[in-house]
Amino acid sequence: MSQLLWLDSTTPFPDPKTALTDPNGLLAASYDLEPDKILEAYQSGIFPWYSDDQPVLWWSPNPRCIIYPKDLHFSKSLKKHIRKKQPTVTFDKAFRQVIQHCARLDSEEGTWITEEMEAAYTQLHHSGHAHSVEVWQDKILVGGLYGIAMGRCFFGESMFSLETNASKVAFIALCQQLHTWGYQLIDCQVDNPHLRSLGAITVERDLFLNQLKEALSFPPLNDKWNFDLKPLK
Repeated sequence: MSQLLWLDSTTPFPDPKTALTDPNGLLAASYDLEPDKILEAYQSGIFPWYSDDQPVLWWSPNPRCIIYPKDLHFSKSLKKHIRKKQPTVTFDKAFRQVIQHCARLDSEEGTWITEEMEAAYTQLHHSGHAHSVEVWQDKILVGGLYGIAMGRCFFGESMFSLETNASKVAFIALCQQLHTWGYQLIDCQVDNPHLRSLGAITVERDLFLNQLKEALSFPPLNDKWNFDLKPLK
């Protein structure tokens, strides 16, 4: 930890390009997780990721996992599953439930959504920066995701699924809606097969930072989101 920059509320983040290569992307540490600091981090291509027994750790890995909303794709079998199940998708209807479900599922593997994180992102939701996607089956919440929207970029944080493919349905709905709104980029942070199957790719950090800068140059949308694509395509 002695190699890391320790941040307080007034210390700016270092250049993401100075992040460690081992562990990949570790950049800085702090004692507190303030909502304004989270927004500052995202604007710089940095995100928090840590456990209860650690200080707040800030990361900017190279390469970066992203998806362009226009490049979303999913299998015929998943399309068939969606037509058969006909789930209901909403935005910003159950943010607290979504983040709590994400934290509960992550806890089985050693949670990184701490109580401090839950409180900070809930505060960001109330201020119009954090948003959730909910998937309902027979009025029961079965999947979803949450993240931060700034400019024309969405920074995905976590997703959960209580039924097969429910988190994928949430992600598909998000991509399709953001595409209609002119969003350029979804930051998926770290590569995984789940997102790869839907069109996510990895790019060099320099390219990500350049595209992020462009996406952030656009004005934000309304604080409150409404899902208006019915049905999913």
